[in-house]
Amino acid sequence: MTREQTINLGAGPSTLPTSVLTEAARDILDYQGTGMGVIELSHRSSTFQNLLKQTENDLRKLADIPDEYAVLFVQGGGTDQFSATLLNLLAAYASRNPDAPTPAVDYVVSGAWSNKAIKEAQRLFPRVNVACDVRKNIGDASQPIPRPSQWNLSQDAALLYYCDNETIHGLEFPVDFIQELPEDYRKRVPIVADCSSNILSRPVNIRDHGIVFFGAQKNIGPSGLTIVVVRRDLVVDPDALQAQYLPPIPTMLVYKNMLDNGSLYNTPPMFPIYVSGLVFQKLLAEGGVPSITKVNQDKADAVYGALLASPNVYRLNVAHADFRSKMNITFRVLGEDGEPSEEAEAAFIKLCGEHHIVQIKGHRSVGGVRTSIYNATSLEQAQTLASVINKFAGK
Repeated sequence: MTREQTINLGAGPSTLPTSVLTEAARDILDYQGTGMGVIELSHRSSTFQNLLKQTENDLRKLADIPDEYAVLFVQGGGTDQFSATLLNLLAAYASRNPDAPTPAVDYVVSGAWSNKAIKEAQRLFPRVNVACDVRKNIGDASQPIPRPSQWNLSQDAALLYYCDNETIHGLEFPVDFIQELPEDYRKRVPIVADCSSNILSRPVNIRDHGIVFFGAQKNIGPSGLTIVVVRRDLVVDPDALQAQYLPPIPTMLVYKNMLDNGSLYNTPPMFPIYVSGLVFQKLLAEGGVPSITKVNQDKADAVYGALLASPNVYRLNVAHADFRSKMNITFRVLGEDGEPSEEAEAAFIKLCGEHHIVQIKGHRSVGGVRTSIYNATSLEQAQTLASVINKFAGK
């Protein structure tokens, strides 16, 4: 099986554009005629710092990131940010409200990753509020997903966290859904979005948020890099604060350390940054986020259309059409009794393998099938998947 034949629909690390990998392979040996590979450069060298600056500038263009937001290139994955966002925003709250008692932190739970985030918050902080838990509503069309105006919001919240796209469960919030929050709450409370699995796949309004963070390994580059976009006024020195509820923040999680050192507090994940920069250049050359948004819609329409055409064979995990992810399409394959069948799913996965479609088994926590059609997946590949879905249903 060659790379040209393989349709890799893995949830992450995900497929990357072949042209990007080809250029990266050359630059591993010799980057821009330096006689050194890109993975051998000093992170303090002007060569790498120019690369880092260009990567940031291109991301700012793609995501429309205004100057009042800093862009930090960090390690630790999105999971580290479950702690970092909480601790840094507690520090920001303490700096604005030095005499206030312990605040609350609001969390929206919509799947596995937001559930991990709230569990981490509960480990570190006593006042964690579940503003909304939609997990029981996801698979039942008769149970509506509560609108933000219906969420149980705290009056003294230091942050509101949500995961924009749940990779495992296949739920994605509609664009600008967060704007339905009460206006006074949005002005007062920094909103945190985990966009790890849908960043640059569609527009996201950075200005609606205090922090937007994302791991690179879905739509951007190799694993090992996490990018944090944070409003500059929320970056404070936690060691200068006296709030009793604020625990010490590990050095590598302090945003001020990263900002003051231009993401070079220690050796950054240089190769993932470099590859991400190549992906950004490719996206810009192809029309940016507006262009890829249309392609992603066409891909999702093709796959969802095939699944919905055979309701006696397939059952989508997300019953609400407006909340179905365009990146991670999750479903069950039904047996003759109309219920999910591991035997039928194994047969479907086998048929996909015969058509060189790989890495589509559902996450072990939910089972079923998960097809991840990230930016690097072409429309033709999505159409091939749709034709296999139809072919299996025909059998």
